[in-house]
Order: sequence, then C-alpha cells, then structure tokens
Amino acid sequence: MSEVVGFQALLPPKERAQQIASVPYDVVDTHEAAALADGNPWSFLHVIRPEIDLPEGTDLYSDTVYEQAKSALQRFIEAVPYESTGEPALFIYRLIQSGRSQVGVVGCCSVDEYDAGGIAIHERTRKAKEDDRTRHVVTMGCQAEPIFLAYRSQPTIDDLVEQEMEQAPLFDFVAPDEVHHTLWRVADPARISQAFESVPRLYVADGHHRAKSASRARSQLRQSNQSHRGDEAYNRVMAVVFPDSQLSILPYNRVVTDLGSRSPADILGAIGQRFPLRAADAAPDAPHSFRVYAEGSWHAFEIPPQGTGVIENLDVSLLQEQVLAPILGIEDPRTDARISFVGGSRGTGELEKRADKSGGVAFSLYATSMAELFAVADGGEIMPPKSTWFEPKLRSGLFLHSIR
Repeated sequence: MSEVVGFQALLPPKERAQQIASVPYDVVDTHEAAALADGNPWSFLHVIRPEIDLPEGTDLYSDTVYEQAKSALQRFIEAVPYESTGEPALFIYRLIQSGRSQVGVVGCCSVDEYDAGGIAIHERTRKAKEDDRTRHVVTMGCQAEPIFLAYRSQPTIDDLVEQEMEQAPLFDFVAPDEVHHTLWRVADPARISQAFESVPRLYVADGHHRAKSASRARSQLRQSNQSHRGDEAYNRVMAVVFPDSQLSILPYNRVVTDLGSRSPADILGAIGQRFPLRAADAAPDAPHSFRVYAEGSWHAFEIPPQGTGVIENLDVSLLQEQVLAPILGIEDPRTDARISFVGGSRGTGELEKRADKSGGVAFSLYATSMAELFAVADGGEIMPPKSTWFEPKLRSGLFLHSIR
C-alpha cells in the first residue's frame, strides 16, 4: 500500500512559470547554474544554487549560503508572488521530450514509508550531500524540489490521470532545452490517492539525496517539536510519481582521464587481450555490449554474463569488474579522481571531447532497464554508482511544500 496524498502547495502565477522553472540543483555545478540564471533574477536556481549570488569562492557549505537560500526563497514567495492552494491538492505533471511523453502525479508521500523501506532505493547516498540538502531544507522550512518516484504501471491510475488532463492546465510552456512542461490541478484528489493504495511499492528513480534529506529533516524537526503528533507537514516528502511504462533511462557513461604511464593504445591492447575488439559506432545496441573511444576511434567489445545475480550482470558492474578495475586500476569509482561520469543526455560527443582533451579513454554503455532497477531495489541491493540517468529532468520552482 502506497501513500500519495494532496498537500498545501505554493504555486507561482501562470505567467511566471516558464521564467521561474529551473533544472534540479544536482545536474549543474555552480558555474553552469550561474550561466543559466544570468539575466533572469527569477530563475529558481537563485534558491537551490544560492551561491551564484555570493562572491566567487564562497564556501558552498558556509552559513552564508544557507541563509542566502532562505532569503531568496522568501523574496520569491513575496514578490513573484507564490500563492497557497489552501486545500490539499494533487497535480498532474506531463513532460514531453523529442516526442516522448511521461505523465506523473505530484503529491506528498510518507517519510515513515521511506524509512521503513516501503519506498525502495537503489543507490547509496553520500553524507556530505545529505548534510547539504538537509540543512538547505531545514533552513528554508520548505521542500523546494520534488523527488522522482516510479511504480509499476496500473491501468486504473492511468485512466484517472488521463481524465484529469482533459481540463485546462495551470502551466503550459516549453523550456529552453525544448522540453514541454504542463501542469494540471487534480479535481478529485481522493480518487487518485485511493487508487495508489493498491500500489504495493514506490521506488526512488532520481533524487536519493533529497529523499534522505527529507527523512533527516523530519528527525530534526520532530526532536525540536515537543508537541509532535505525526501529522505535521514535515512527515511527508514532495514527489512526482510516474508509471514505469513511460520512463526512459539513458546510459551513464565513463571517461578515464589519467592513464598513468600508459597510452590509449596500451589500454585498447589490454582490453583486446580479454575481449575481441572491432571498429563500431559510438552507441551500444544491446545489453553487455560496450564501446571504448581512444585516439579518435570507437571500438566495440562484449562482456559475457558473469553469474546469475542481477547486480553482477548490470553493464555498469561488468565494465567495472572486467575492465576498469583489472586494466585501469580503478577499484573504487566513487573516490578515484581519474574517472568521471557523463549522463547520456550529453551525448557521445561529450565523451570524445573529454577523452581527447585529457589523452584518456571513454566508455559508452547500454542503458540500465527499469526491470533491472526494480529487481535490485526489491532485493534490497544497491547499484554501483552512476548506474542510471533519467531524462527529461523535473523542473524546480513550479510547486513548493512548506514544512513549517
């Protein structure tokens, strides 16, 4: 049984939605965020990447940064202005990218459910990022960005969502990256909430650190609330929940920029000794098929399954265990500075650019599937780092959840 319920959302006016909507905080660094927000004082990046409005070199984890986020959010709420829905509300959020549509339900989910494993995870979180997002949420008293959840598609929910999309939308705009965003307010939230009660489990697709920070923020706020009852707003986390049938995972590719004393040709030779290489295009066309780029050319190779487990046969696992560790000496990709990760949306051209610039090599992978993600999460296991890249990305700033 899954809980997806309405919440008192804060919404910007329709005419400001496109100006406000921003990419999530974790898909851009400080310089990229500053460039995207340049000339737009109402980009929500001023709230979720507040350091862009502070002197260059400011410590990203200083008190000043979190107070700047709080100040920016208050400025947005008052000046945009954001308005409350009053009654708890659910929304339908559709994103269209390159002709492909995915439609989710915006609501709040139970932090208790997340803590108990009813909302399943497939990634580990890093304490530094947990600390950052927890402090960001607690200082602002607001969840400013939703987590991205998935569930196994149910026709009943699909039908209800379709019915809600027949009315006029609250927002409807095309972002600079040509993703089309549309938001509807649900006329009868109870029907959709009741339908989700038959969904056995929800899964974190994207936003593991935001989910964990919601749990940690709840713990802090509960400890400071002597009259805690369990129905406070901080006991829920804002999310967009999508059926798996509409989701697309893109590859999460790898670039190794430091080969030590070896050349790219040496690395190709070492791979070729283990797995036959052949000239090919840049994108694998099947699971367990890989591409390696070195010195201006792409080469294909296959790694056969290594056992019966789901984790050990993920393409990211096969590459790590059969190539990156034994050939390149990268034992822990989380901490090894020689490896970087490139989301599939950036294309294989970005891999070529980085490899050429560094004199390294790049690897193009076949995407992890939703079935693999569900199997890993259901088994209580954790995927290797950087296993999934979801597109299109949710926009931040279109709806807010006050937790104070």
